[in-house]
Amino acid sequence: KLVAPFVLRRIKKEVLKELPDKTEQIMYSKMDEEQQKLYNSYLALAKVKMKQEIASNGFEKSKFKILSLITRLRQICIDPALYLDKYKGESAKFNLLKTLIPDYLEKGHRILVFSQFVKALEALGLILDNLGVSYFILTGDTPAKKRIEMMNDFNEEEGPDVFLISLKAGGTGLNLTGADTVIHIDPWWNAAAEDQA
Repeated sequence: KLVAPFVLRRIKKEVLKELPDKTEQIMYSKMDEEQQKLYNSYLALAKVKMKQEIASNGFEKSKFKILSLITRLRQICIDPALYLDKYKGESAKFNLLKTLIPDYLEKGHRILVFSQFVKALEALGLILDNLGVSYFILTGDTPAKKRIEMMNDFNEEEGPDVFLISLKAGGTGLNLTGADTVIHIDPWWNAAAEDQA
């Protein structure tokens, strides 16, 4: 909000008037009992740890610890298996994506899926493998030359119709005009980066 008056950018209506308006839809996925119970227990634990941390070190020196506790809760919301190796239960978000992605593909859409967590993208990749859906995946480990090849193939419709992207890795130098649908598995801390995606 502070920098918005100083940000210069082109508006879609000024560049391509024939493009349809952007439609945003927030979809909620209700955790099953096991995932919810696990989340609630880690939430209670996180609250205790935050209070202890702030009491011991003060708020200013506790910010990174607090951030790590919140990040863990965010992972559990996506899929507890991202944080707990032994978790074998359901993931509400992945269950939603199992139906959502094939449905969009069937209707002829091409999809970008963003997440802050590479493990979430890898887990979704396994789900897509099981569904017989091909995809590209881009993380910070993807070499620059490979990034460009995947981008070109996706934009020219020579590659898969789904592109899984780490939000940090895909934040610069990518122009994926081949997609008409964007899915964020987890909301990003930086609203401007999420809007850019």
